[in-house]
Amino acid sequence: MSKLWQARFFTTVNQLRDLPDTTVPEIAFAGRSNAGKSTAINILCNQKGLAFASKTPGRTQHINYFSIGGAHVGQHRKDATIVEEIECLLVDLPGYGYAEVSGSAKLHWQRLLGDYVQRREQLAGLILIMDSRRPFTDLDIQMLEWFAPTGKPIHCILTKVDKLNRNESVNALRQAKAKLDSYVDEDGVGFPFTVQLFSALKRVGIDEATAKIMELAGISEDGAAAQVGELIAMEDDVEPEDGKPG
Repeated sequence: MSKLWQARFFTTVNQLRDLPDTTVPEIAFAGRSNAGKSTAINILCNQKGLAFASKTPGRTQHINYFSIGGAHVGQHRKDATIVEEIECLLVDLPGYGYAEVSGSAKLHWQRLLGDYVQRREQLAGLILIMDSRRPFTDLDIQMLEWFAPTGKPIHCILTKVDKLNRNESVNALRQAKAKLDSYVDEDGVGFPFTVQLFSALKRVGIDEATAKIMELAGISEDGAAAQVGELIAMEDDVEPEDGKPG
């Protein structure tokens, strides 16, 4: 069992001043509204309702934190997390780019997202969720360029590959790698950007994404099974990625 299956809600914030006073690594998930971010988080953590996908995409304006560690076998989900035992935090950033959102909300998100990804010292890596059929929108590129100067890794997850045939999937991955390889620093050295294919519906890329998140967080899967309590099986009950905006 993956240690990510231990994930439980920790806190939610709407302003940078309210970010948790913790020192453990944070792995942030970012992506355009309806790219499948919430679905990806939920399936990686094997929990259907951990990350909330609003029925009106783009309306969630908060940063939501989920803890890994700090809870034990048999502990009730509503019992307090033992903060001192948290190993890392997964951070669900607001989705961006939805047309119906007001200008003031977009400006708030831009400031919140930009300041968080550029200044949060605890942020160890960024998981950028993109629809494999429409990757690298202007806002995705903006996120890449906000984060690149930190020198920290970005792992891109191309979702909904079940909507592509094999050749289209291969081409999408190749083109994404080429795009990421085009980013170099002033010395011509490439940034630590990686990419993979993913489908929640067909359960493609789950192990690869899990391993990358654990690597970025600097924690081991050893002993994960002993820490995991009763979990919700999702093998036959996964929401289609297009069925509920993420």
